[in-house]
Amino acid sequence: MSDADETPVMGELRADVCDAAAEIQKYKDLMESADTERSRLLLEKAEAETEKRKAEAELQGFMESEDNISDKFNRDLLEVQEEKKSLDRANQDLKRERNDLQKKLQLKSDESDSLQRKFKIEARIRVQTVKFMRALEREEAEEADDQVQSVFTVIQRPSFLLKGGQALITFEEEKVAEQILRLAKCSVACDRAKMDVKPYALSLDPSVKFEVHIQVSKKSVRFCNAPPTLPEERMRDRLELSFSRASRGGGEVEKLEYHKDTGSGRVTFLSTGVAENLVHRGKFCVDAGSDVVLDVLPLYEYQLRKFQTYSGAPGRTVLLGGIQALMDEEDLQDHLEIHFQKPSNYGGEVENIKYVPDLNLNVVSYNLLKGDIQYVACHLNRSHHIRLSEKVLTDV
Repeated sequence: MSDADETPVMGELRADVCDAAAEIQKYKDLMESADTERSRLLLEKAEAETEKRKAEAELQGFMESEDNISDKFNRDLLEVQEEKKSLDRANQDLKRERNDLQKKLQLKSDESDSLQRKFKIEARIRVQTVKFMRALEREEAEEADDQVQSVFTVIQRPSFLLKGGQALITFEEEKVAEQILRLAKCSVACDRAKMDVKPYALSLDPSVKFEVHIQVSKKSVRFCNAPPTLPEERMRDRLELSFSRASRGGGEVEKLEYHKDTGSGRVTFLSTGVAENLVHRGKFCVDAGSDVVLDVLPLYEYQLRKFQTYSGAPGRTVLLGGIQALMDEEDLQDHLEIHFQKPSNYGGEVENIKYVPDLNLNVVSYNLLKGDIQYVACHLNRSHHIRLSEKVLTDV
């Protein structure tokens, strides 16, 4: 081959070599780019794996936290339920305790009411003739010149409610009553029939005795219903001026007290007699700009002294129960008296007897100081309610 022919060939060969080199460089660039992309993808994959593991860890943490929260919630729920049950039990216990306390309070209240009724004194002091025991000495008379002193002795006698079909029998000797009380029953003959009567011991409520000391002033009186129409000082001056006028029934005033808030007060005169006259009248006219009528009341003090209680049971009296109305009241009472008078029936001399037929009640008063029964004529229907502790007989 000639040089002319080789020259084109070499040129073509060089061009191919250049193209191949360029192609190789291109593939190298592509490989480097692929390696770079591969490295980036691997890095992203590694980061994604890291994020995945982190997310899985967080998820696991959330799941564990959820389990813990669920367990804690269940535990708290159980504790709340147990606490609720405990509170319910405590509430039930408190309700039962409250009911028990209410019952105890009601019992105590009933007991208190019973004691109040038992020791409540309702004394009707009747008019008595006063007997002077001795003359006062001069000093005593001077000390008592300003007041009237009175002493009242009040005695509450215990009473007993005798129901229908019962009788009270009092023997002359206490040993006879003891013999009758030892018997379980007494067979009483009533003409052709017999009845069993059961004896009971008689129990009485406590009784009381006390003195009421009253001191009534002979120079001072109380007044009320004084309207606050004037200032307090001016009203006091008007009152003193009015009470000083003899034409109105007053007298020379030693001292006057006035309370504007209550419209009341007290006035003391120099001489006796004025206060008594005003108390008898009960009213007094005062010039307070216009005529005002005041209520005048006595001024007195009282004290309770020598309070004594008595308790006991009558030794000669027996309560008979279970009595049947086999005949008239008087005939049946006579048969009872005859039966218990016989020594063969463990009886003895009867001092007194009181029988109450069915559908009747009878109040019986007992004198502890004298030791005898006093029968009060008090026949009542069963529908009546009797507070025996308020049935009082009074000695003045």
